[in-house]
Amino acid sequence: MKKYNVAVIGVGVVGIEMLRCLKRRHFPVGELRVFARSARDIEVDGEKYAVRPISPEGFEGVDIALFAGTEGEKGAAVSFAIEAVKRGAVVIDNGADFRMDPKVPLVVPEVNAKDIKKHKGIIANPNCSTVQMVVALEPIHKKAGIKRIIVTTLQASSGAGKLAVEQLKEESCKIVSADYKNIHVEAENKSMPQQLAFNVFPHIGSFTECDYTNEEWKLVNETHKIMHDDKIKISATTVRVPVRTGHSESVYIETKKPITPEAARDLLKRSPGIIVIDDPKKNLYPMPKDAEGRDEVFVGRIRKDPFVKNGLWLWVVADNLLKGAATNAVQIAEELIK
Repeated sequence: MKKYNVAVIGVGVVGIEMLRCLKRRHFPVGELRVFARSARDIEVDGEKYAVRPISPEGFEGVDIALFAGTEGEKGAAVSFAIEAVKRGAVVIDNGADFRMDPKVPLVVPEVNAKDIKKHKGIIANPNCSTVQMVVALEPIHKKAGIKRIIVTTLQASSGAGKLAVEQLKEESCKIVSADYKNIHVEAENKSMPQQLAFNVFPHIGSFTECDYTNEEWKLVNETHKIMHDDKIKISATTVRVPVRTGHSESVYIETKKPITPEAARDLLKRSPGIIVIDDPKKNLYPMPKDAEGRDEVFVGRIRKDPFVKNGLWLWVVADNLLKGAATNAVQIAEELIK
């Protein structure tokens, strides 16, 4: 089997999961290089990695460069992706920098793998909340057509990075150690705009047009691009919840053609990358604690709207660090080398 020289750029929570994912999915890696802003040694699951400082020259001989990315204004890919491409690498970027560039394919392999062929050196990985939603909705869209989506996301702390997870842990420990006598606490290293422990808040990203956050607009714009249909009416609310890892989404859709919950359930069971858990009378439905560490998208609570023709509800859960980031990037790489 041909092997490929791979670079992983970034050793935050997503970069670490990329290293794990390459190993777990037996990607044919020849030489593996790990880059970050500064040199250091790290250990992941008992295996040591020498992290090199990132530089244009470091990409010489690299076939595939996996940028762990950032949701901020400017990620490492802005400075180094073009340099990597110049040296012959294909860049798969998990950040927000190239997603809406019309020359860059935005890919979820279960939905639009064919778009990979259009790349000119860079392929973008969508936002985590978008990935799991389009995986769940694409089979229904193909069968019955979707004309409207209303989604509320319940996003875990790890979606905001390692410091956000630490903030949740610190706040929770303070509240529990005080025997719940005071649920208003202040973390020493606060990275989120509000307290998260024993709380939820509808604020992910920055507020922009129409008082929607940029995280909410990502769900709109990225879904249109991935599903090749900008006529779908999409409205989103993104909420941060006190969960370590695993995003949940309450998704309401209106289809063009009628489709019963039973038919939708059967269709999703036969679709790649999806696991249906849908027997609420037995308390069986997807939950983030069960999705953590899994590559699949979990769907349940599939039910019709009794008041709106062709209205359907779904509950969608996935590991935001895996299918929402690292796994999807490695799956793109797998499609790339086929």
